[in-house]
Amino acid sequence: MSRYLVTAALPYANGPVHIGHLAGCYIPADTFVRYLRFAGKDVKFICGSDEHGIPITIKARNENRTPQEIVNKYHKMMKGSFESFGISFDLYSRTSNALHHNTASQFFKKLYDKGVFIEQKSEQYYDEQEKQFLADRYISGTCPKCGNENAYGDQCENCGTALQPNELIHPKSKLSGNTPILKETVNWYLPLDQYQDALHEWLKGKKESWKSNVMGQCLSWINEGLKPRAMTRDLDWGVKVPIEGQEGKVLYVWFDAPIGYISATKELLGDDWKKYWCEPDSKLIHFIGKDNIVFNCIIFPAMLMAHEGFVLPENVPANEFLNLEGEKISTSRNWAVWLHEYLNDFSGKEDVLRYVLTATAPENKDNDFTWKDFQARNNSELVAILGNFINRVMVLSHKFSAGILPNEDFSKDTLSMQLFKDLEELSTILFEKMESYKFREAMACFMDMVRNGNKYLTETEPWKLAKSDLNKTKLILNCCLQYCANLTLLMEFLLPVTAQRCTKLLNLSIEPNTKDKRILIGKKDLLIKGTVLNPPEHLFSIIEDEVIEKQIERLKKNNSSLEAETKTNPVKNSKSMINYDDFAKLDIRIATILEAELVPKTDKLLKLKLQTGMDERTVVSGIAQSYSPENIIGKKVLLLANLEPRKIKGIESNGMILMAENENGELSFVSPEKDFINGSSVS
Repeated sequence: MSRYLVTAALPYANGPVHIGHLAGCYIPADTFVRYLRFAGKDVKFICGSDEHGIPITIKARNENRTPQEIVNKYHKMMKGSFESFGISFDLYSRTSNALHHNTASQFFKKLYDKGVFIEQKSEQYYDEQEKQFLADRYISGTCPKCGNENAYGDQCENCGTALQPNELIHPKSKLSGNTPILKETVNWYLPLDQYQDALHEWLKGKKESWKSNVMGQCLSWINEGLKPRAMTRDLDWGVKVPIEGQEGKVLYVWFDAPIGYISATKELLGDDWKKYWCEPDSKLIHFIGKDNIVFNCIIFPAMLMAHEGFVLPENVPANEFLNLEGEKISTSRNWAVWLHEYLNDFSGKEDVLRYVLTATAPENKDNDFTWKDFQARNNSELVAILGNFINRVMVLSHKFSAGILPNEDFSKDTLSMQLFKDLEELSTILFEKMESYKFREAMACFMDMVRNGNKYLTETEPWKLAKSDLNKTKLILNCCLQYCANLTLLMEFLLPVTAQRCTKLLNLSIEPNTKDKRILIGKKDLLIKGTVLNPPEHLFSIIEDEVIEKQIERLKKNNSSLEAETKTNPVKNSKSMINYDDFAKLDIRIATILEAELVPKTDKLLKLKLQTGMDERTVVSGIAQSYSPENIIGKKVLLLANLEPRKIKGIESNGMILMAENENGELSFVSPEKDFINGSSVS
């Protein structure tokens, strides 16, 4: 029998968990694992805090703490939030523990001893005052593309251009404020290009079973051509490079973090860990967000291939991003719904959030969470459909059957049997959806089952029959109670907190030796004869407008704080004065967007094909987070046409689209008021 190892992306221990994390990774992973347990599968579910990397050191420096103090704080917070919400990890570990350091070091050393790595010297920026090499995010300077004076060493967040630190104009160390020097250092690179053919062949075998958004990103990387990637860096926080004489170097976080899956399995299982990582009948499933696809589908599999002896991922069902009230979730702006705050504000409503985030999951494209939709789904679906059905059945059973399961047989009643026939058919579909990682559709299928129950109850009207035919009333209630028991079993993996409450209400007891509970769905005697029901209680409650307004107001307050901060320094990236002759050098023209597509391996860049009236040309623009490619075809734009060509992500960009940007970082096209022809000049 196959065994499953399910992993959830290791969250950075530099902040709390928010709903984007839940929707993108942790709820889908938990739902799937609970389903596998329901189906009697051998499954282990692991995760842990990713406690190394530059974001940790930056936060530690900003808060005048040590990196260990930072990760201790957020590891405890995240672990507690996951537990309170009901994410059922078998183990939630951390990458700062000794077992992980040993595991990662041994993994690296084996590859090093096999001669897998390329040892490469390079010149990197070095802060002489602080006496350390500078990671990309510790370097700032002027973007050579748009002039933003606060660009990072790896990317300009103003225009979206991917950068190398040596491309910055007037680079500065963010540690001391001084101009860094270039100093030679040596690091070790994993030659991904040598594994490209093997990775491509492996990925081709996954085309039918993997999500199209995941496969598309993987093949984009492969088609562009893989290049060696550094697996070590000059830093003092992380897993030390296990090579003599190489003090001051650690394993790059994208090498050490996925090995956290292995070390956590060791921590959980001891010597049995190899059964889940090395035996061919083991299935490795990674749940991640789309920003981690390259690490889990390209880099980590290449590492496993290089090491040898490990199974490769069976599937990586990554989700897209969840937005909040129409805007991208931003931790720096506090534009987020934090899990620990939700648990405090909505005590006992864990399954409401689980339901809403599953019903609106960004499985194939980005989706949006709004508080109004959250309220509507709670009130009109959980309260009015699911909660209403179970409560009505319980109330009627206490009224007409003294709170005891009726004995009346419904096996010859046409409507009752049709209800269970539909249940069996829908459950088959539901299980298929679960096994193909379509949890949103599985939840919708479950709610259709509940609607069928409500429809049956409404059509049979047992409360009216009671006066003339109490036996028929009891027959209907027996059917409804057995149906509720079936729904309760399905809720074990869809709405686990509600399942526990329903199990108690119904006094439902399942034979403990039942390994695969799927075979129970459709049974008409899950509740045994003479079962005494507990008093009715409402599973869900109406969420009033004022509760939702309070949440919306909190977000507005966070945004207002940002706006106030912006108004304190209202001129963003202000530049020095120029004369008219300088302005006259700019050749700004009207152009039309003919084609648009996302640049592979980026979240911000679009590749645009423009008709300028003079020619057709390609421009790369950092507007992908403000505009979808399909929505801007035919758009009239202003083009800086005589900007010197520049290669961005391997694409030659000939010009720049002019955009307006507000204080929140939102972008908007600057377009002509009238429909001028392409090539018309702007002066």
